[in-house]
Amino acid sequence: MRVEYINPFVETSYRVLKEVLEGADVKRGDLYLKSTAMPVMGVAALVGLAGDVEGRVLFDMSFETALNIASKMNGETMTEFDDMAKATISELANIITGQAVTKLHELGFKFDLTPPALFAGENMEIAALGGTTESVEALIVPLVTDCGKIEVNVAIRERA
Repeated sequence: MRVEYINPFVETSYRVLKEVLEGADVKRGDLYLKSTAMPVMGVAALVGLAGDVEGRVLFDMSFETALNIASKMNGETMTEFDDMAKATISELANIITGQAVTKLHELGFKFDLTPPALFAGENMEIAALGGTTESVEALIVPLVTDCGKIEVNVAIRERA
């Protein structure tokens, strides 16, 4: 996985979270690799990428973190993960990936995005990319905010 593909997602996630959480403290943890078959924390917004590469970006967080972010972004306390909270987390994923892909376009890479798909539940697992048998590793970027931890999970490979 080329670092040129990853940096825009990391930088944009950090900047957008600081913006939408109104100056909240955002700290980046140590990056690490994980196989793409992995459990998620409870709420996952997934955006597919196609074009020069294939892959996906996953924004993974607990229900508590998702509610805290949705509350902050909407300016009101949200106590249940309802349609408004779901729409807010989907929009956050949309903002981040849209801005990251714009940066990648400016660098000469061509990507298309799928609309965010939101998954919420216990004991979920995101399986291998594109149904292929070959393993694709995902780069995980933990971001710790005042609202909780979000893992930006990027799995991208160049088209053969």
